[in-house]
Amino acid sequence: MTVPGTFRAAVESKDLAAITGTLDPAIEFHSPVMVKPYEGLDSVTELIRVLLEVFEDFHYTDELVGSTTAGRPSRFGLPPAQALIFNARVMGKHVQGLDLIRFNDAGLVTGLTVMVRPLPAAMTLARLVGRRMERHESA
Repeated sequence: MTVPGTFRAAVESKDLAAITGTLDPAIEFHSPVMVKPYEGLDSVTELIRVLLEVFEDFHYTDELVGSTTAGRPSRFGLPPAQALIFNARVMGKHVQGLDLIRFNDAGLVTGLTVMVRPLPAAMTLARLVGRRMERHESA
């Protein structure tokens, strides 16, 4: 299984330890509702933990593999970029989203940008995740 396949399988199985094992220590996670990215393994792992809790019936529907704008292939032949399209529910509201994933030469995820729609579901997701992240940060 390729490293991108490993990331997808870990997310689909909701295995936080396996997901974390695919992440570069200096990962950046760009949220659809935050201006600044979450940076570093600890904060991104906590955010993913919360997302695993709030998403219901999460599943990927499509996978697109390509290269970044620089067009540099990895020395291992892995795609430097991947897009995974997903469907889920948040508090009963349908969510469609996209995970844009960037990899380093070692095959670890260095960047994860998430986009979601429609707006009412995105707002519900933002409220739920925001509350849970605030609780974690204040603990």
